Amino acid sequence: MEAVVHEQILDERLAALEAARAWSPRVISKLESHIRSADDVALFRINPVRFAAEKNIAETEAIDLLLHGAFLGLFEMDWLLLCSACSCVVESFDSLKGVRSQFHCAMCRTDLEAALDDYIAVTFTVSPQVRPIAFHRPEDLPAQDFAFAYKLTDEGLLPDGTPFVHVLRDWTSAISYLPQGITRLEVDAREGLLHAWGPDSDAGFDFRVEGAPASPQTVRIRYMGNRCEPAEGVVAPGRIAFEIENETGRQGFLGISAIPADALPILEIPRLDFVSYLSGSRLLTTQTFRDLFRSEAIRAVEGISVRDVTLLFTDLKGSTDLYDRIGDLNALSLVQQHFERLRDVTVQHRGAIIKTIGDAVMAAFVEPADAVRAALAMLQDMETFNRRLPSREVILKIGIHRGPAIAVTLNERLDYFGQTVNIAARVQSLSDAKDICLTSEVLAAPGVEAILAPFAMKRKLTQLKGVHQRVPVFRVNAASILPL
Repeated sequence: MEAVVHEQILDERLAALEAARAWSPRVISKLESHIRSADDVALFRINPVRFAAEKNIAETEAIDLLLHGAFLGLFEMDWLLLCSACSCVVESFDSLKGVRSQFHCAMCRTDLEAALDDYIAVTFTVSPQVRPIAFHRPEDLPAQDFAFAYKLTDEGLLPDGTPFVHVLRDWTSAISYLPQGITRLEVDAREGLLHAWGPDSDAGFDFRVEGAPASPQTVRIRYMGNRCEPAEGVVAPGRIAFEIENETGRQGFLGISAIPADALPILEIPRLDFVSYLSGSRLLTTQTFRDLFRSEAIRAVEGISVRDVTLLFTDLKGSTDLYDRIGDLNALSLVQQHFERLRDVTVQHRGAIIKTIGDAVMAAFVEPADAVRAALAMLQDMETFNRRLPSREVILKIGIHRGPAIAVTLNERLDYFGQTVNIAARVQSLSDAKDICLTSEVLAAPGVEAILAPFAMKRKLTQLKGVHQRVPVFRVNAASILPL
């Protein structure tokens, strides 16, 4: 079917996107071409990391492009809860408000837990106002497309790199919606397992296939909505007809996969590898998201865990004296200018400003190496800034720590909570003029020691307030990079 593009809406929204910021050459034209010519699958749940690689666009710019596109109505942003065992989309939400850390995978029939940096992916689907695609109406999809393109993704990989969904599709001998009454599904069974599954309910069954081949067999199954009866059994190799009776009053769904005996170990793999995707954690450390989607909030009272985030705190040394020397208005102007410069440096190094507290800044990064590079760049930038103001020196103190945290909504703002936050703030308080204090968790991260190799560093065991054990803190003397 030929794509239907609503030209006026597309032109208006692309024009707004082009004006939103300065883009690299041909970025907008690449996006327009994709919207116009890509097939429906390629416009559904776009992975920004994959999109960047396929279109030869810088990854950070591709993420910004799709975020601005979602803000302007070119795309719809989805938060997906992915199952680590089967790579199905357990649930999808159009807002962070719907995301939670506890969920149940119907296909695996098990309870799972996710963190923002682990199995919560953010994707983008073309808006139906711009170009309608089949996936905007999942209830009208054929059973094959509903299961393997809408409910499952191809991003969960087996150890050999094969997408699990491709293997499951090859195994699946029969798949169907189940209207009221009896649906007949026929399969050719070899020795192994007949595994019946549904993407939206725990209904299913497992029949071992063993023994001597038999003449055509018929098996009656009662579909109960959230289970099947019988749920297990034994059949002989050969042609088998399953007569599935649905008396629930609503439409059901089942796929029957014939899994060969030598492939059964695949089902024991505890978790799949995943291609790179835009995690919820990375999105929270993306400044464009925080600027454009300020109303996003985490509804869960307990917040959502983040397994690994790097937090950078800054503060001004002698700010009270600065206010006394030059007056409140002049000092406030300097502080605001320093905030703007720190924000620019943070964004350049793939981080985001979480909040300002008085004269202090809290920033977050996914990669510790990015935080360390940002800290060095901040000191250098402030030194350049101070050269214009010899009598109004802005002296920056910086501390960095890395660890788990809880993402929460505090004071109508996305924030982080927990001991990692507390330690990062305490470490910053140990910093002096023109140095950086960081913890061993940061120093041990990939690439950090190489970045800091040119600088003198001192290690000291320190008792931090609110921390039971003494913490090794490393003081990096960054004076050598600063201009004279």
